[in-house]
Amino acid sequence: MRSPRHITTHPHSNPYEELGRLDDSPLDGFLQDEVPEERDEAAAQDDPWAPPNHRRGGRRRRRGRFAGLPLAMKAVVGLLVLAAFLALADRWALLYAERRAADALKDRLDLAAAPEVEIGGFPFLTQLTDERLDSVKVTVPDVAADRVSLAQVTATARDVRLDTDGIGSVRGADVPHLEGDVLLSFADLNRELGASQVTFTGEGRDRVRARGTLPVAGHDLRLRAEARIVREGDRGIATHIGGMRLDIGDLATYRPGVRASEGLHLSPGSVARLAQETRKAKALLSIPSVVRRLGVPDSAVREALRNEDKLAALTGTPRFAHRAMQLNLIDLALDHPELLQFLGFDPALLDALPRLTRPVLTDQLSLGFRLPEPPSGTLRLRAVRVEKDGIRVRLEGAGLKVGRSR
Repeated sequence: MRSPRHITTHPHSNPYEELGRLDDSPLDGFLQDEVPEERDEAAAQDDPWAPPNHRRGGRRRRRGRFAGLPLAMKAVVGLLVLAAFLALADRWALLYAERRAADALKDRLDLAAAPEVEIGGFPFLTQLTDERLDSVKVTVPDVAADRVSLAQVTATARDVRLDTDGIGSVRGADVPHLEGDVLLSFADLNRELGASQVTFTGEGRDRVRARGTLPVAGHDLRLRAEARIVREGDRGIATHIGGMRLDIGDLATYRPGVRASEGLHLSPGSVARLAQETRKAKALLSIPSVVRRLGVPDSAVREALRNEDKLAALTGTPRFAHRAMQLNLIDLALDHPELLQFLGFDPALLDALPRLTRPVLTDQLSLGFRLPEPPSGTLRLRAVRVEKDGIRVRLEGAGLKVGRSR
């Protein structure tokens, strides 16, 4: 029996296997990627859990980005930051200077409240170094002016020259030119002059209307007046009061003055009631001085006193009504006080009315004021105009000095 022969391998290697060893197997990467992940998952199951920390890596990334900026960009950013700090310092210095100026004006002008001061121009520190300000606007509320208060005074000075002892000390200022306006508010006038319950309203460009009540001898008389606003000189405002009248209910009207149309006169309603109230009509016609002023013939008066129909016919004529309204009852009160009492007048009122002369009422309704005389330079009013909310006056000044200025 033939013994089996062992087959031996060829001494030479297979060329395809050598070529396969030259290239990595596609499974190598797959196996190498999967095994570490499985190993990491197993390790994560063994280790205790901790929250992820993202801040450290984020800071590294931010520092990395800034470090990566070019040098020119860093310089621009630095200049912008420096400019922002300089602008902030300039605004702070401006606010401080405005507050100091407001306090100084309050003390020197003896104001109840500090004014508002606005310094224009930018930058402020450069202007202060040059001892010059582009513009300064000052708003002063509630300035006392004679009997009234000015609601607001606003003035703007330009090209102001400063007198300083260094950048931190300002001794005074020269104001070459100033412009502004003054407001005399109707609301303030109604409050300050409103003890008599009189209100003021604008009527046209130069007129003010006054309406309200005036207490006289225990009676509230209805007041009407017109005031014309005019400039008086360079620093004053004057009011010319006209059309003043006081209505005593529906009984009579009082106009202060000495002319025939002024004085105390019966109202149209009172004259019309004489034709119906025969007793008052007969009392009036029984006084000879009154009959002469009425211009009624004596024969007609005698017939009217005997016959009420004749009396009604006489007192009901337009001529009689016109003449009766022209009678000055103040003159009658001197000779026949009992007649006015019979007509319904209070004796105390008749005594008080003659003292309400035109100057007295004009003083109570006056809206005038004068600007103070400046210690240096000139300050004058330029134009006056009546507006809806009050009387507005334009002003201008030149060569003014504030504080101690060279």
